Amino acid sequence: MTPDPISRPISPPRVRFAPSPTGQLHVGNARTALFNWLLARGSGGTFVLRIEDTDAERSTPESERAIVEDLRWLGLDWDEGADKGGDRGPYRQSERTHIYRAHAVELLSREQAYRCFCPAEQLELDRYAALREGRPPKYVGRCRDLPPGEARARAEGGEPAVIRFRVPETRDIVFHDLVRGEVRFSTDVIGDPVLVRSDGSPAYNYAVVIDDALMAITHVIRGEDHISNTPRQLLLYEAFGWPPPAFAHVSLVLGPDHAVLSKRHGATSVAEFRARGVLPEALANYLALLGWSPGDDQELLPIDELARRFRLEDVGRSAGVFDLEKLAWANRHYLKAAAPERLTRLAVPFLQREGWIAEPGAPVTAFLAGVIPVAAASVDRLEQVPARLRFLFDYSAARAIEDAGVRAEAQAARGVISALAAELAGSPPMIDRETFRAVVARVRERTGQKGKLLLHPIRLALTGEPEGLELDVGVPAIERGAALGDAAGLRRIPGAAERAAAFDRELGRVSA
Repeated sequence: MTPDPISRPISPPRVRFAPSPTGQLHVGNARTALFNWLLARGSGGTFVLRIEDTDAERSTPESERAIVEDLRWLGLDWDEGADKGGDRGPYRQSERTHIYRAHAVELLSREQAYRCFCPAEQLELDRYAALREGRPPKYVGRCRDLPPGEARARAEGGEPAVIRFRVPETRDIVFHDLVRGEVRFSTDVIGDPVLVRSDGSPAYNYAVVIDDALMAITHVIRGEDHISNTPRQLLLYEAFGWPPPAFAHVSLVLGPDHAVLSKRHGATSVAEFRARGVLPEALANYLALLGWSPGDDQELLPIDELARRFRLEDVGRSAGVFDLEKLAWANRHYLKAAAPERLTRLAVPFLQREGWIAEPGAPVTAFLAGVIPVAAASVDRLEQVPARLRFLFDYSAARAIEDAGVRAEAQAARGVISALAAELAGSPPMIDRETFRAVVARVRERTGQKGKLLLHPIRLALTGEPEGLELDVGVPAIERGAALGDAAGLRRIPGAAERAAAFDRELGRVSA
């Protein structure tokens, strides 16, 4: 038996996120999901995941799986949904067509809806005529007064028809939006919306009302682009005798140019940020700040604490501008706070793309856990880790000296580089800071150089790069990597002595 929507509890809240599985999860929609989740979790409520897949041509199981995976990755869970079940399912619209059909019959029987036989070409001509004359481009009502018996006979005879809702004339629809305050629409500009298309599929404004009512949704939090849908939905709640939920229309997520965030602004989907090495807690935390503040001048908080503080009345009306720099700031914070083992696991795929490692065994994993967190401490995203570790896995003295600036500086410091090569030729590996610093001290004694004139040539010779990790961190990492030899799953790393000798030799070649 279908639950009675009128008997739904007012508190604690029941909220829903209802994505269409027609593509990737946009960060704007992810922010909407997050706000719903925060309200539910912060007030002991229920979070429902409903799949709105009535667009049969564009909806795919792959998209649904990807959206579900992205939501879980963000740290959002749900109490009811297609994968979990619940007392008020089914939770896929494609499995609810019998429910929509039954309610359409009910509206037809009460003459609150009617069949419309106008062809698409005629509707388009009507629309152009209204625009030309400065009238709202709404349905003209050509089939509104057809006798029900005649309309039914035509439909039963096979004539294509949609089912339209009969909108009351000359009325104001007023509702209180929890974010925007009082909102008012006149039915004179609405027109009679389609409830059921000629192929039997439900229109959005029809299905969403039935679903929200029968699933006992108490609060609908969604983007402000849905405000114009609300009066049509409220009229349907009224027609069925159902109390409507509370509505909260949050601002859209905009790009830096204050246009709606789109592909031209760069990454826009959760999957893209995930693939670039943004941590889920960073993205969720940042999305929560778009249009809302946890207060106390605090911004970086665990998601459970964000839920504890979240209040709909604190959500602002102003648009949230997606700032990549601020997201990077949040991600840097969480990268520094992450456990080394987790950072290593997350960064390994980026090193694999470079061809530097395969599936690392225990020794290689332990080695990586010693260097990846150091590299991750100075990047915005994990995709930047390979650039910080190129000195380790992709050293080439010949390539480094091809750079005119490097070559000129190295030639000017040839004495330091030759002394370094000579010193390392007879020294044990510099596996820690102390042994590295001791070697540097001996090179200083040999050459009389110090400071940048000493350390920068050493950096060029041992890393092939003019900047990077601190040498007393990077050089021991080189030596520990070299000690692994041909360990399974790791590209061979030349040691410091081999590098210094190769750099000195290449420098001699180009100086000859």
